Amino acid sequence: MATQKVSRSITVNAPAERIFAILTNPRRHAEIDGSAMVSGCLHGPETLTAGSEFRMDMSMLGVPYRMTNRVVEYEKNRRIAWRHIGPHRWRWQLEPVDDHTTRVTETFDYSPAGPFAILYQLAGYPARNARAIEQTLLRLKALAEAE
Repeated sequence: MATQKVSRSITVNAPAERIFAILTNPRRHAEIDGSAMVSGCLHGPETLTAGSEFRMDMSMLGVPYRMTNRVVEYEKNRRIAWRHIGPHRWRWQLEPVDDHTTRVTETFDYSPAGPFAILYQLAGYPARNARAIEQTLLRLKALAEAE
């Protein structure tokens, strides 16, 4: 069985705390989104923590919609993951290399979808997610290094 996760990593010349502050602010998600699907934060706290819910304005193929997400994994300055009504998760892991450098890994984990995961594969989502993650990481890197 194929791994039902898509992950990419990048090294960012910024401390984990600065990167985590960007990731946990849902109002900044549109700035880093490499999929061109996130339009902005409609509702949510200033800073995400365990169990936080936030609603995003989204668009796919020019069709607007809204998505509510909930933080399901949280370790301050190290890991955050959220999911919407579907079972898959978007996870961010931060590994400090030193005080000023962090290895950031973003993962789209669709393994909780069980037998329905084959639908993601058939629809080509793993490849699309990989391209979006690569662009997101580049945008996050530029933003974190500029602050």
